[in-house]
Amino acid sequence: MTRAAVLGAGSWGTAFAKIMADAGCDVTVWARRPAVAAAIREQRTNPDYLPALRLPVGVTATTDPRQAIRGAELVVLAVPSQTLRGNLADWSSVIESDATLISLMKGIELGTTKRMSQVIAEAADVPDERVVVVSGPNLAAEIAAEQPAATVVACRDTGRAELVQKAITTRYLRPYTNEDVVGCELGGAVKNVIALAYGMATALGFGDNTRAMVITRGLAETARLGVALGADPLTFAGLAGLGDLVGTCSSPLSRNRTFGEHLGRGETLEQAQAATRQTAEGVKSCLAIRDLAQRHGVEMPITAQVERVCHEGLDPRIAVGALMGRSVKPE
Repeated sequence: MTRAAVLGAGSWGTAFAKIMADAGCDVTVWARRPAVAAAIREQRTNPDYLPALRLPVGVTATTDPRQAIRGAELVVLAVPSQTLRGNLADWSSVIESDATLISLMKGIELGTTKRMSQVIAEAADVPDERVVVVSGPNLAAEIAAEQPAATVVACRDTGRAELVQKAITTRYLRPYTNEDVVGCELGGAVKNVIALAYGMATALGFGDNTRAMVITRGLAETARLGVALGADPLTFAGLAGLGDLVGTCSSPLSRNRTFGEHLGRGETLEQAQAATRQTAEGVKSCLAIRDLAQRHGVEMPITAQVERVCHEGLDPRIAVGALMGRSVKPE
């Protein structure tokens, strides 16, 4: 039986632990808070994130990351993207020499503008070929309820991608392999920013035309950045691109869309954080994505306006005017 560690007991980490156990893995979840670890271990629930989910018997939990990692063939990283480097500095010495590291994170590191797979390879001192990215329209609550879904397993090493594919194939989740790690990661990171814009548009009372525009033009700027970084343009038409973007923008389960709605109603960043009790990943990532785009000379107007709303206090209505007032050009 494959032994797996899931480092992070949030919604997606918890749902992913269920997926792996249902696929036949022996899973240990690392939870930062003792109460969460105890609930998973003793009651097979995570009351803070997915209280309705009853975890399989193949899932246990600990507050000791080293205990979770030791002996694991698959090490799943499901922590906030901006804490990843620091976490791996503490954990990397315990990771098995040929373990596969799986990234569930969808962000860009502030300061370095590196993708999560790059941070993992660097901080854990492992070759790129040992890092696998899982990305797609994967809202945790729906997957926990075993609603049919699909995802992408991306890795430069096809054999390792197929290994992870097998480890997460269930009757309710269908994974596809892909060699385009860059495209899959960028699709997952930028869609969070576009979902903030979508949420703002929804709160401002705009209809389907506006929301369709946000999705399609958001996809266009995601693809522009991806191509500049060497991604396959076709990736953005697939699950890790358009699929993830549509799922995150359209669902009220999406943290980024919901956070954007609070901003669209005129709340400050601090008020939105207090209302949602967490910061959406896109709020931090929009800074790093803006810097990455500027470094490569790529125009990303929606991302730029989201960054201004989030971090400069710009009124979302003024941001809309700035986007609509741009000079016209061919699509």
